[in-house]
Amino acid sequence: MENLQALFVEAGTLMLAGMVFVFAFLSLLIIFINVVLVRLAKKYPDAIVASRAPRKRNNKNQDDKGVSPAVVAAISSAVTQYRQQHSTQK
Repeated sequence: MENLQALFVEAGTLMLAGMVFVFAFLSLLIIFINVVLVRLAKKYPDAIVASRAPRKRNNKNQDDKGVSPAVVAAISSAVTQYRQQHSTQK
């Protein structure tokens, strides 16, 4: 039983050491990548693109309030035709 306990302690120690090593390695890798990126950003900055002011729409036919009357008329006529065709089949 003591042999099994010693094996578990050794396995736990190895697991903890491995996790610490991986955490330290990944932390150093992230720090290194960020340092390199900062230096590259200073050496090669991004090009600045001039932004344009948004254009206003000159749509006089369509209000911002809703659907235009022409569309409402087209839908109404289509619904009326559909009802007429399918009401005679009953």
